[in-house]
Amino acid sequence: MKSKWIVLASSAFLLSACMVAPRHGGGMVIIPILPAIVELDDDSYYAHNGYHYYYTNDRWYYSSSRGGQRSELPRSHWPRETRRRGWDRPR
Repeated sequence: MKSKWIVLASSAFLLSACMVAPRHGGGMVIIPILPAIVELDDDSYYAHNGYHYYYTNDRWYYSSSRGGQRSELPRSHWPRETRRRGWDRPR
């Protein structure tokens, strides 16, 4: 009985850092939350934990590949601050 509580507690802890979303064509996919501060190059892409994130028009999108179909990232998974390399002010 004690081991069930440990599994339940550890599952809740691990899933709190991820998002579970439906996958195109069925199934589910777990999407990691972005770090608190993300620094972008000129191309507005950011790779993290096997996913590719794209920032445009003050919105974040994610995909499993750089050229793949993008889905909008929920606001709860956005970084607190987005910076551009070579820019002095945060965006």
